[in-house]
Amino acid sequence: MVRAFFDETSFLLLARVIAVTFCAILACAFAEKDYKKVTAATSRVLQMSFVLGVGLAVVVGAGLYFGSGIFSKDASVLHLISIGVPFVAATQPINSIAFVFDGVNFGASDFAYTAYSMVFVAGASIASLFILSKSNGFIGIWVALTIYMVLRSFAGVLRMGTGTGPWRFLRSRPIA
Repeated sequence: MVRAFFDETSFLLLARVIAVTFCAILACAFAEKDYKKVTAATSRVLQMSFVLGVGLAVVVGAGLYFGSGIFSKDASVLHLISIGVPFVAATQPINSIAFVFDGVNFGASDFAYTAYSMVFVAGASIASLFILSKSNGFIGIWVALTIYMVLRSFAGVLRMGTGTGPWRFLRSRPIA
């Protein structure tokens, strides 16, 4: 409940807005074959998303830590919230970058890679969810959700970092 509340708040929607806006900018730059603009825009938006994620971590972490009483007065519920707070806060930079990588992939028209990587990420995440939730309960679920977001971010880094697909230009010529 707590994660669902904070995943759909305006704070995280800001990361999605950045991703969608960037998607349009990136698509235009790719269409114009302006690879210098692609590189500069991608670099800047990834930096912005990380800074946004760190800011969200602080706001969400402090907000949940100090404001958890608005969700319930029950001591057991407050205890569960206190267990989840570190996971919710710590994953904000990862979530923000993952959302922006969605925009990167869509803006680069890399839909096939996005689909295949999400199938892999979903499979690995579901497996980790079953394993970790049975062995570690509530904390296992949070760890599995963290693994999911890390794998989503890693899929974006992997595509760009290897210079494959629409990112071949990163290996083929220097950007001056």
